Amino acid sequence: MTAHTVPTEARPPSRGFWELLKTEERRALRAPVGLLLGVLVPVILLVIFSAIPGLKQVAPGSTLTMFAEYVPVLIGMSVCLIALVSLPIPVVSDRQTGVLRRFATTPAPPSWVLAAQVIVNFALALIAIVILVAGGVLFFGLHMPAQWGGFVLSALLCIAAMFGIGLLITSLARSPQVAGVVGTVLLYPLLFFAGMWTPKQNLSPALQHIGNYTPLDAAAQAMDAAMQGHFPPTRPLLVMAAYAIVFGVAAIRLFRWE
Repeated sequence: MTAHTVPTEARPPSRGFWELLKTEERRALRAPVGLLLGVLVPVILLVIFSAIPGLKQVAPGSTLTMFAEYVPVLIGMSVCLIALVSLPIPVVSDRQTGVLRRFATTPAPPSWVLAAQVIVNFALALIAIVILVAGGVLFFGLHMPAQWGGFVLSALLCIAAMFGIGLLITSLARSPQVAGVVGTVLLYPLLFFAGMWTPKQNLSPALQHIGNYTPLDAAAQAMDAAMQGHFPPTRPLLVMAAYAIVFGVAAIRLFRWE
């Protein structure tokens, strides 16, 4: 009697992922788009806003100054720039030049490519958030968030929500130019609803209602509540979680090698 063995699918060694991650780290340092846009630009705006006397006044209906209320918006801007520019463009460039097609012939799953980019850009987003909060506290009179747990949760959900959108762009865009245009088109309305150019209370009720269901406005609401000492409301947390899950799952399912 002969024994029949069932062939098992070859699995890539785990060290292959770490090599891929190191490669993406070196690449991010050679072309520091995320570092310049996601970290430097919001920090420059933080310095500019701190020098505006009118922003030192207490915001209507809040215990925070208007400058303090801008910090969550700047955090959202930083995450948005990293998610919509720094995250998609390298992978989309590799798809256009055929690098991903060659990668597809290896046993490595497509989730590795997306995961490596997520980890590198997640680190950039954390660096940006730490710099903005620490810089505001040390140099510009910003008070530490009174509800640290809620603040950290809000920041992480903001990253997850925006990265979900960025990953979907990564999965579908056929060229870096298309990815850049889509990211830019999304960037400005997201910042508008988050209150980047005008406080949300100055918007019409209809626009305020729409803004409640955008990821950056939800993040700003949640972080603002945490800075005032309250645990973030349920709605903005659920809005961000929904964006992260829906767009993240869609990105993985729709990812194309070419």
